[in-house]
Parts: sequence; C-alpha cells; structure tokens
Amino acid sequence: MTSVTTPSAADAPRSVLGRALGVLAAFSDASPELALGDIVAATSLPPATAHRIVAELVAWGALERVGRGRYRIGMRLWRVGALAPSARNLREAALPPLQDLAAATGHVVHLVVLDGHRALFVERLAGGEDAVTVRSRVGRDLPLHASGPGKVLLAHAPAAFVDEVIGHGLPRLAPGTITDPGTLRAVLDDIRRTGYCLSHEEMTEGASSVAAPVRDSTGRVVAALAVVVPAAAPLPPFVPAVRMAATATSRRLGFRGGNGHGASSAR
Repeated sequence: MTSVTTPSAADAPRSVLGRALGVLAAFSDASPELALGDIVAATSLPPATAHRIVAELVAWGALERVGRGRYRIGMRLWRVGALAPSARNLREAALPPLQDLAAATGHVVHLVVLDGHRALFVERLAGGEDAVTVRSRVGRDLPLHASGPGKVLLAHAPAAFVDEVIGHGLPRLAPGTITDPGTLRAVLDDIRRTGYCLSHEEMTEGASSVAAPVRDSTGRVVAALAVVVPAAAPLPPFVPAVRMAATATSRRLGFRGGNGHGASSAR
C-alpha cells in the first residue's frame, strides 16, 4: 500500500464538497495512483463514504480507474484546470519562444511556475535525438532548490519565503544539488545580479540547465524558462538563447522593461 499521510479525525472535511476535494488532494506526484484503502487512510473518511465519492468522481471524469481497484486523476479535471486564465495565458505566451528554443538548441525545454513551496512544470517540449533524458513531465513538481528554474523562482521570491523553503530542508537529489543554506543564498544573489541561472547536475545526474525569469506586465517574475543539456556540455553558450526566449515570453505577457537584469521583483 502506498505511504500516505493520515490527518486527524478533527481535520477531516465535513461537507460533501470538502470530502471530494480531500479525495483529490490525496493524489500527488509521489502518489499518482491510489487504491481505495490509500484514499481512506489519507482522508480519514469511512470506507463506504470514500467508495461513494470515488465512484461519483469517476463518473464525472475527475478520476479514472487504473487496473483493478486503483485510481488516478482523470483527464476532465486536467482540462478544467487548463482553463485557469493565468496558466492558459502563460502557456500561450511561452509556446512560440519555447518552440524556437527547442529547435535552436535541440534540447528539452521547460516552463516552470511556483506552486506553494515547490516548482511545477507547466510545459515541456522535447529536444532532438541527442537530447538528454530527464525526469520532468507536465504536472510534476520538485523542490525549488534542486533545479535551475526552481532557483530562478526562489531568487525572486520574498526573503521570508526563502527562509521557509530553507527551513523545510534542502535534500540532495543529484550530485550537484545545493544542500548548504549559505551557498544557496549566495547563488540566489548571483541569479538576481546576472538575470539567469546555471545549474549543474542538481536534479538529475548527467543533466545540467540554463534558466531565466519570465515577467508579467508589472515586472513580477511569474515563471522560469529553461533548457536542459548534457552535464558535459558548456553552459554559457546557451545563455543568450534562453534569455532571448524568456524575454520574448515576457514581452508577450506585456512586460515592457529591460531584459530582466535588475528589474523589479517580489523581494
């Protein structure tokens, strides 16, 4: 059985909507598929209630059955989420620059946003035949400190938020993951100063990246755009193309400032 966190009975939602949302919230990147028993453990719902809610969510399309007795998030829920204006506008603005970047470099490119204390992949375009294999996929999240785009987002977040992220711990995911708070703070300062981030084998062994911030019409950093390359590849040559793609996306979102170097941020 998948390991899940069990809330106390007092924390269990009481309304029908709250219980249904609690069932959906039981799914995560770490637990994309759950059995009914997992859902019961995660929500503290009575088995009969959980079974009824799951059946209704399956009928509507928010969940779908996977094999015998297991469930995952359904495509209808994904389609509804894709209608969120901010996410839709961002992806529409970023897609042409992302396509140009993938074509120019021949490598995987990402568009990443902040989701709580995590980095969330909202777009991924494949590279050419020589592109490095990476673990990313749309809808997956990862720690902010362990990737180039995640650190770009963290660099432009409020200082109190950075303190919270560091307070939650900096686990090592790959040989180059930054696990020392002082080193991470120095890297974030450098990202704000230069306008881009070079990341060496921080999320995936054998893969490095170059990332730059994407800004909306107010100058606020709303996303990060990145290209992932083999760890042996020199990173500086990719910086101009990544910054150009990030600037083009920012322009399409209405930003009329500079190239992001020294522009306003949440800090």
